[in-house]
Amino acid sequence: MEHGPETHTHDCCAHDKPATPADGGHPKSSFSTAAHATLHCLTGCVIGELAGLIIGVTLGLHPYTSMALSTVLAYISGFSLTIFPLMRRTGFTFKSALKTIWLGEAISIGVMELVMNSVDYHMGGVRAGSVFNPLFWEALAAAVPAGYLAAFPVNAWLIGKELKRCH
Repeated sequence: MEHGPETHTHDCCAHDKPATPADGGHPKSSFSTAAHATLHCLTGCVIGELAGLIIGVTLGLHPYTSMALSTVLAYISGFSLTIFPLMRRTGFTFKSALKTIWLGEAISIGVMELVMNSVDYHMGGVRAGSVFNPLFWEALAAAVPAGYLAAFPVNAWLIGKELKRCH
């Protein structure tokens, strides 16, 4: 059964309105919705980012190649953490789920990856030579919160414009 985005019944971002006691709900703030969506995005990004940087640094790839690999893997893991649960929850096909979330996820992951890779590059983590070099982990430790802080206002805006759905 093919469902389109218009049949999505569980979209906590689009329904980010105060709940009434009659429906048993509690108000959900835009801040907490954006924080949750950004944390979810960060999880996918960090999985791909870490895998790509470990592979790149371990194989001695050029820093730009390592960053490109980490970005591709971040997109794959970020989209996977969104698409497959959406398909299970709603019965969407892969194509319908992708149509529903692609723009918001693409923008959010793009901003997060741009900032994370930039911090990692400028701190030298991607050029550390080994994952056993503390610089690799220090740069990653700085890149992760920087990525979150950069993507948070973007996600809040995307959610407000109903271009991103929470997970």
